[in-house]
Amino acid sequence: MGSVKFPKRYLIVILTFICTCVCYVERVGFSIAYTVAADAAGVNQSSKGTILSTFYYGYACSQVPGGWVAQKIGGRRVLLLSFVLWSLTCALVPLDPNRVIMLVIARLLVGVAQGFIFPSIHTVLAQWVPPHERSRSVSLTTSGMYLGAAMGMLVLPSLVKFNGPQSVFLVEAALGGMWSILWFMYASDPPRSDHPKATAAGFGESLLPIKGIQKMKVENGGNSVRTLKIPWKKIILSMPVWAIVVNNFTFHYALYVLMNWLPTYFELGLQLSLQEMGSSKMMPYLNMFLFSNIGGVVADHLITRRILSVTKTRKVLNTIGFIVASFALMAIPLFRTANGVLFCSSVALGFLALGRAGFAVNHMDVAPRYAGIVMGVSNTAGTLAGIIGVELTGQLLEAAKSADSDLSSPDSWRAVFVIPGLLCVFSSVVFVLFSTGERIFD
Repeated sequence: MGSVKFPKRYLIVILTFICTCVCYVERVGFSIAYTVAADAAGVNQSSKGTILSTFYYGYACSQVPGGWVAQKIGGRRVLLLSFVLWSLTCALVPLDPNRVIMLVIARLLVGVAQGFIFPSIHTVLAQWVPPHERSRSVSLTTSGMYLGAAMGMLVLPSLVKFNGPQSVFLVEAALGGMWSILWFMYASDPPRSDHPKATAAGFGESLLPIKGIQKMKVENGGNSVRTLKIPWKKIILSMPVWAIVVNNFTFHYALYVLMNWLPTYFELGLQLSLQEMGSSKMMPYLNMFLFSNIGGVVADHLITRRILSVTKTRKVLNTIGFIVASFALMAIPLFRTANGVLFCSSVALGFLALGRAGFAVNHMDVAPRYAGIVMGVSNTAGTLAGIIGVELTGQLLEAAKSADSDLSSPDSWRAVFVIPGLLCVFSSVVFVLFSTGERIFD
């Protein structure tokens, strides 16, 4: 009896999961290490904000170019180059809070490099993963973000305490280097598919990058030549694409507001010390990891068993995720205990992650050949949402302070959580009205 061969596409999915995990360890790690170093050097809050936000500007600028480059030369190569670039930057740049220009350039480089990663991942997964496995494959891959954030917040503060802030950079560079070696050794483009329906289904060799001009056999045995053009106008004007973009914006608005301001709510709104909460503050991110994978498995089950069509599956899971999250977000200011707020934030982030089995996989449903480009467009909106949401929240709290309102009052924080809650309702309606699970770009 021959041994069962481990499918290569599973290895690709596992490697992309580790990829997103390492990326978020880096993001959390920089915030932790730089904050400690900056506080020790007496850096003011404005300068700290500049350094911490620089990453997202670089990240936003490279999303669409990342999808375009992955489309042209292949996501596998782009992923490797991106990882090598940000890993070398972490390894070579010293963490000196007083050298602001150097840190700004370094964070821009890391942001630009990591901006290529998610469009490239979607390009790779669209090539390797058949439609009936896409939901759980994308969900597992993206859940690495949440596991990486949880691991980083749990482990890296101790590393800083015992070995200093620079040690975090070295560990991140080492992790990036090890992943790069694994990807170089084991990743490849999909082989010529033995499945006769692979091309029609929208995966496999048919989605590999085509360099400029593609020769096609015609009936008389000759060759015709056509130039592969990316349908930019059709992508920009497509309502299903805009449904994805709107939901990606809302997802990241809520996520970044909670990631950046929930600790402040605990300390100022509830007068609680994060140090006293221990590992319980990791629960929202662990919940995202869990619910992201549940959503993927459920979606693929509904599609594979033909219980629901692809379109209905995406809409149902997206709607459930965003509507439940909206209620949980708006309920946060009503709770005045750590357990209550942790419960609400865990439910909100968990169900937002569940909703990713709707909008986040939809890139590959509507445009398998151009999944990286559509992902780049929607992830640009998601990154801008983070910048807007974090900045707007600060302005709302500053306005509440100016009005002589105590930040320990629930009224000071109501708008902070109601805005993403209402955005969730709006986005779910948009997705129900305009999304589709059908392939609309050939």
